[in-house]
Amino acid sequence: MAEPGDPKATDVPRPDHDLDDAVGFASPASLAGRPRQAAPEPEPEPASIADPEPVSATPVPEPDLFTPPAAEPELLSPPEPEPESVVPARPIQAVPPADPTPAWARETPAPQTYAGFGARREIPAELQGASGLYTVYALILFAVPTLGVSALIALLAVTGRPGPSGDVAASHFVFQQRTLWAGAVVALAGAILIVVGLGVFVLFLLALWLIVRGAAGVLKLKAGRAMPNPRGWLI
Repeated sequence: MAEPGDPKATDVPRPDHDLDDAVGFASPASLAGRPRQAAPEPEPEPASIADPEPVSATPVPEPDLFTPPAAEPELLSPPEPEPESVVPARPIQAVPPADPTPAWARETPAPQTYAGFGARREIPAELQGASGLYTVYALILFAVPTLGVSALIALLAVTGRPGPSGDVAASHFVFQQRTLWAGAVVALAGAILIVVGLGVFVLFLLALWLIVRGAAGVLKLKAGRAMPNPRGWLI
């Protein structure tokens, strides 16, 4: 009696079937491949057309009786322009008229002198008889190129006349007299010593002495200062 799961009855002869297969043996025929018919391809289903979604109407909110209405924005007025500050006009200064005198014809002021380094600047006062003192100093300085002729004229100018009254001018007048009289005596001695060969040396020293004393006197007079030692032999 056959049980469920047993192989089917083998009464019907099947020439293409190997009997060894029924008893659990694999035969060469069972291992050989068998042609299979290809299954027909399924027909494509028609694409379903999607139904359009219903457009929902926008719900209109109902007015709220308890919510206060929104405040309307205030319109800001444009700012008013500030009044411009009025600047008072400056008075126009009158330009002084130009001097018609050419530059070369204008008088240049004399430079102010200084008493010394660190000293206060003082304007020299006008001296009495300053022009005569300058003239005598010029004759003393020209004594060397004129071989003593100008010194002789200066000696005649300071001899036999009173000196100026001011202290500064009086000191320069005495200084000039001392220089000219001493120079005349030394020049006479030098002329005598030329015979013994010492006159040239004496006259050379006399020329240097006259130039130094004349230049120092001019500088002091220009600065408005008196000679510190008018009767001395040096400056």
